[in-house]
Amino acid sequence: MAGPDSPDNSVGSDGPTPYSDPRTVEFPHEPSAGDPGYASGEAAPYPAQVPPQGSYPKPRSKRRLVIGVLLAVALVAAITVAIVYGVRTNGANTGGAFSEGPAKTAIQSYLNALDHRDIETISRNALCGIYDGVRDRRSDDALAKLSSDAFRKQFSEVEVTSIDKLVYLSPYQAQALFTMKVSPAVGGPMRGQVQGVAQLLLQRNQILVCSYVLRTAGSY
Repeated sequence: MAGPDSPDNSVGSDGPTPYSDPRTVEFPHEPSAGDPGYASGEAAPYPAQVPPQGSYPKPRSKRRLVIGVLLAVALVAAITVAIVYGVRTNGANTGGAFSEGPAKTAIQSYLNALDHRDIETISRNALCGIYDGVRDRRSDDALAKLSSDAFRKQFSEVEVTSIDKLVYLSPYQAQALFTMKVSPAVGGPMRGQVQGVAQLLLQRNQILVCSYVLRTAGSY
């Protein structure tokens, strides 16, 4: 008969039955406190996830930047060459061909054409360098006739006396303020101190009067 202290069935003859280890098992994807990824809160990658050396694609931003800079430099150089070539082709020369003397002669020739109703000369000047390229010049000739008629209603004779100011807009363009003596269309002596403004273009050693405006108000 068993006594009050019954034997514990869990205890065998060989001693107590072993229990499983209660310690927590750390899995590979959970970093320990000493792991570099622990401080940033990110898990350390598996060794199989690390790409082999040299497998990253090479950045192309620097290459594209260099190509863009080279294209911009080439474009600027091409524009500069075109400008220089255009100036030389038009015969631009500020050393003597486009001074006050030739400008005065060109303006006088244009005013004489208005006075004598020289339609071709008026149209050639008014078209400002593109006269030879225009196929149909009927409207330009009609405008030249109107300009001549308006001029002849004001003056019967004109004489350019001086170039008061010559402002260069470019090596082959200028604006001229000039003074002339005029004889009214109704007759009478010539009067001085009448000013006008002319837009001039130098092309192939020829100065063209692209436009002409009388500054002095009143009728003559």
